[in-house]
Amino acid sequence: MDKNSIYGLLIIGAILIGWMFLTKPSASELAKQQQQHDSIAHFQNAALKAKAALAVSNAPGASGIDTSAVMSDSAKAAIQKQAYGDFSEAAIGENKIITIENEVMKLNIASKGGRIASVELKKYKTFDQKPLILFDADSSVQNISMNLNSRTVSTDSLFFSPEGSSFNASGTSTKSLAMRLYAGSKEKYIEYVYTLAGDDYMMGFHINTVGMQNTIGSKPGDLMFNWSMKTPMQEQNKQTQQMASTIYFKYAADAVDKIGESKEEKKPLGQHVKWVGFKQQFFTSVIIADSAFDKTADIETSSLLSSKKYVKQYTAALSIPYHSQKSESFGMQLYFGPNHFKTLKKYNLELDKQINLGWKIFGWLNRLLTIPIFNFLNGFNLNYGIIILILTIILKLILLPIAYKTVLSSAKMRVLKPEIDELNEKHKNDEPIKKQQATMALYKQAGVNPMAGCIPVLLQMPILIALFSFFPASIELRQQGFLWAHDLSTYDSVYNFGFAVPWYGDHVSLFALLMTASTLLYTWSNSQLMGTSNQMPGMKWMMYLMPIMFLGFLNNYSAGLSWYYFLANMITFGQTWVMQKFVIDADALHAKMQEHKKKPVKTSKFQQRLEQMTKERQQQSQKKK
Repeated sequence: MDKNSIYGLLIIGAILIGWMFLTKPSASELAKQQQQHDSIAHFQNAALKAKAALAVSNAPGASGIDTSAVMSDSAKAAIQKQAYGDFSEAAIGENKIITIENEVMKLNIASKGGRIASVELKKYKTFDQKPLILFDADSSVQNISMNLNSRTVSTDSLFFSPEGSSFNASGTSTKSLAMRLYAGSKEKYIEYVYTLAGDDYMMGFHINTVGMQNTIGSKPGDLMFNWSMKTPMQEQNKQTQQMASTIYFKYAADAVDKIGESKEEKKPLGQHVKWVGFKQQFFTSVIIADSAFDKTADIETSSLLSSKKYVKQYTAALSIPYHSQKSESFGMQLYFGPNHFKTLKKYNLELDKQINLGWKIFGWLNRLLTIPIFNFLNGFNLNYGIIILILTIILKLILLPIAYKTVLSSAKMRVLKPEIDELNEKHKNDEPIKKQQATMALYKQAGVNPMAGCIPVLLQMPILIALFSFFPASIELRQQGFLWAHDLSTYDSVYNFGFAVPWYGDHVSLFALLMTASTLLYTWSNSQLMGTSNQMPGMKWMMYLMPIMFLGFLNNYSAGLSWYYFLANMITFGQTWVMQKFVIDADALHAKMQEHKKKPVKTSKFQQRLEQMTKERQQQSQKKK
């Protein structure tokens, strides 16, 4: 290397050293950079702690932490950009509440998350006469989770801009409120549109996307609607409310289904879903797609046994179809209202299947017989206790021919009883099959079918069982008083113990006692009138024991149901007594049976086989001797 090259390198080195010295940050600039670095680290640590605390406390809707005092605007903007992408500007704002309402409900819409923060049903109260709130901001979650280039962003931590103000829709008018979540410009946003009609529990709900085609992913599950709710205590009996609450859902191409009321389950929905309903005992919240949600969806229900405020927790994650178009709209409806059969039925969406009217034939009996009669009587503006009385009389009149057949068959057995007793005495030392054969021969000669009394009773059972489901599910009885009962939909209490008695409860239900007493009275009188007081003592005591055992259940059940069963027992008792004393002539029956004995008896194939079996047994017994 020559002398000139060495001089050149020295000059270049001197220039670099001088440049580094001149561009070195000052002490104040170094302090500012350190402060910014520390504030970013502090914010990230605080955000993680806040998120963890939020998850532990399960407090949806919490507003997070205030970082304005610990970091600069530039650092905060960097963090927001990293966390929320194009929605970073919407991460800061003020949570404002906009109230929209109609004649039957009031909804509070929060600008944070753009969600429905609470729903109040104006025409109903809780059991302790407080406003009936289906859910509030502290007990519910409503958000969209979006996949933004491998980053998941949830709308519940972002602030929407209202396009409109509070309103009250009445009559036939329809009003709407739009909530927009902007993605950095006015040309890119997600929009919720809530629409209320004047007198309807069903409201419109649309999710619109504009200019989001390069922001949100288009795979199934990239745009998820998340909905969660803790159902509050609204009725007097938490256990009854819990037993009647669960998640219902309907597939687009299939029937309505549900998670069992007694189950705690997370259920994946592998088909396109039409609607999902968070059903409580007398009220429900349903989200309904105009078309259908994508297949990627699941629901979950769990009981809140230790909570004094809430009954169950529901969660649904529903995939919204999204095709990365410049402008898309997904239409839905939201139902917030009562489980009233006629109200739900009118929407023609099978929402009425959420009302448990009984399994198969029992449900059909309630839909085709009980509910039409009940609604007809309800049109006369009568007290519901009187409506139940008239309903019972009508059903008993419908069943009167069957009841007459039952009493007639029992009367024939009573008339024939002396001859049966004589036969039993005659064959008391014979084999049971021989005695049975002789008894069946006597029935045949007298023209009596011992099973004739059972068939009419079986025909009446479906209506009795159907009404067992109807009364506890009827919202019409809710908070409707009669006599000493203040609410026919739940138990009546004439005395509270102050402590729980095993099997029975912590109170005395007078309607349940009356029902039990009437059942015992009917059982006793029936055995006297039918002449069976000395037969089958074990069965007789069982007939007396069953109503007493059932008392523990009815004591905590619907007073309207106990009132109906009491009335049914007393009317049946009266019908039986009148028929036995004034309609059915025992002497004429006896004469008719004696006349029937003179006719030749045709032996059935069953009787022939029975006789053949008897002969074979006798022959085998003789051979052994």
